Amino acid sequence: MKFTLRQLQVFLATAHHENISRAAASLNMSQSAASGALKEFESLYDVRLFERAGKRLKLNELGRQLWPRVESLLEQANELESDLNRHHDLGRLKVGATLTIGNYLAVGFMARYMAEQPGARVKLEVANTRAIADRVLAFDLDLGMIEGEINHPDLELVRWRSDDLVAFCAPEHPLAGRNQLSDADLLEQDWIVREPGSGTRQTFERGMHGLLTDLRITLELEHTEAIKRAVEAGLGISCLSRVSLQEAFRRGTLIPLAIPQRDFSREFYFVLHKQKYRSPGIQRWLELCRNFPDQTAPDKVSH
Repeated sequence: MKFTLRQLQVFLATAHHENISRAAASLNMSQSAASGALKEFESLYDVRLFERAGKRLKLNELGRQLWPRVESLLEQANELESDLNRHHDLGRLKVGATLTIGNYLAVGFMARYMAEQPGARVKLEVANTRAIADRVLAFDLDLGMIEGEINHPDLELVRWRSDDLVAFCAPEHPLAGRNQLSDADLLEQDWIVREPGSGTRQTFERGMHGLLTDLRITLELEHTEAIKRAVEAGLGISCLSRVSLQEAFRRGTLIPLAIPQRDFSREFYFVLHKQKYRSPGIQRWLELCRNFPDQTAPDKVSH
């Protein structure tokens, strides 16, 4: 074997940062040492892995093919080092979650995971479905937990659990006392919705098929809690995941609205890179999430 793990680390850091100076800084190396390691790696096999355009280094086709394999190899090397140092520690996990999952479910998973494995560390990033998928695709996250569906040849989408959206209003809203709403009722309301790119918005638009272009969408907000506060303030009605509304429904600060003719059911998914090494930590996280009790089932409201 002619290459070294250090050369692979420099290659990977350069692929991520597209700049040798930033790659060197991320590895605590001098720029000259990092540049030399990359040049030596390419010279060993008489190949070029990057296209150089000024200060930017963009992976060429060969480099893109090597990237996931190098990522997987270094992941296994890091796990081996972790096992040698700490016997069998699940180690550090980088998890991405969409806003509903991150704000209302993921903390419970983190607590259970870290209680099982003393010394384990979990870094959680919260963003919308599109952003989480992009981060998994770039190997910046070990796995994602998302609300929407995505399609990419390098990503694997694994069904996790069912969810549904619920329309709701403030207790003082004229619709609060209605048994159910017609499509005509929906068209007369001011709607407050999540931003494009979110899984919740994707499900809402699918559920409102045929009405979407005529709905009065007055506000688009990126945060679930901001939408709930806006509805409480009487600015309109909305439609969010049941997971995010359970406590407000119990307190009576928000009122569910029944729309039986509209289907707002959906699935939560795990998203993983097909070529990423599935470490024991990733496998345990997936198992833990699948076995975690569904807290929403007892409180479901028909709609």
